[in-house]
Amino acid sequence: MSRPGSNDALIRAMPAVFVLIWSTGFIVAKYGLPYAPPLSFLAIRYALSLLCFIVWIALARVAWPSSRVQWLHLAVTGVLIHAGYLSGVWSAIKGGMGSGLSALVVGLQPVLTAVWVSQMGESGAGKSRVSARQWLGLVLGLAGLLLVVSRKFGAGNEATAYTLAWAVFALLSITAGTLYQKRFVQPADVRSANAIQLGAALLVTLPLTFLETEAVQWTGGFVGALAWSVLGLTLGGSSLLYMLIQRGAATAVTSLLYLVPPTTALMAWLLFGETITVVTVAGTALTALGVSLVVRPAKAPV
Repeated sequence: MSRPGSNDALIRAMPAVFVLIWSTGFIVAKYGLPYAPPLSFLAIRYALSLLCFIVWIALARVAWPSSRVQWLHLAVTGVLIHAGYLSGVWSAIKGGMGSGLSALVVGLQPVLTAVWVSQMGESGAGKSRVSARQWLGLVLGLAGLLLVVSRKFGAGNEATAYTLAWAVFALLSITAGTLYQKRFVQPADVRSANAIQLGAALLVTLPLTFLETEAVQWTGGFVGALAWSVLGLTLGGSSLLYMLIQRGAATAVTSLLYLVPPTTALMAWLLFGETITVVTVAGTALTALGVSLVVRPAKAPV
C-alpha cells in the first residue's frame, strides 16, 4: 500500500509533469507531420490510444460511467479537447505556422478562461472567481509568453488567413472544452472517461481524413512520433489534464499552459540546437512568476 505522504507528493507533481509532457506536442509535430497529413495522423493516434485504454480498462475492471448524460458530456469534451484542439494546432503547423506563433495563439486560453469565469463563474452562477492577484498573474504570464516567442515574429510567412483560422479554432476548442468539462462532467475514472472522449474524437475525425490527399509514410520518424503521441501525450498528458481539471479551478489549470511555450523552447534547444536568448530566459522567468500568482491558493481569512 502507498503511504498518504507519497500520494500527496504525486498530486503536487502532477502540474509539472503535465507541462513537461504537453510541451512535447510541438516536438512530435516536427517529427511526425512531414510523413502524414494532420487528420490522418490524429485519427490513427485516437484509434491506437482508444485500443490501449480499452485493454487497460478490461484488465483493471474499471467501471464505465453509469449515466447516459455523462457519456454525452464526455463525448462533447472529447470532440472539443481532442478533435477540435489537436486538429487546429496540427493543421496550422502543417500549413506553415511555426511552433512559437501557434503556441502564442493557443496560449491566450488562460485569458479567455479568466474572462468567462469573471462574467459567468465556473458554475454559470454569474459570480466572479478571478481575483486581482490572479489577473496580475495572467497579464504577467502573457507578457512573458510574448517575450519567449517574440523572435518568431517575422520569420517567414507563418501568419496566413489559413493558419490563423486553424490556430484560433484550436484556441476556442480547448477553452470551450475545459470550461464544459469543469461544469458538466462528473468525477469518473480517468481511463473510462478518456476512452469515451477518444471514441467521440475518432468518430468526428475519421470521416474527414477522406478529404486529405497526402498519403501516410510509415517511416521510423512517423512511427516514433505516433508512439509518443499515444503513450506520452494521450495516455499521459490528456489523462493528467482531465484529472487537473477535475481537481482544480479552470483558471488555475489553464494558466499552466503559459509554461508550455518556454518549456518547448528549452526542448527545441536541447534536441534541435535552437537558440535560447536572454530575452527567452527573461520571458520564461516572467511567465513562471505569473503562473505562480494564478495558482497560489488564496490566504484563509483570519
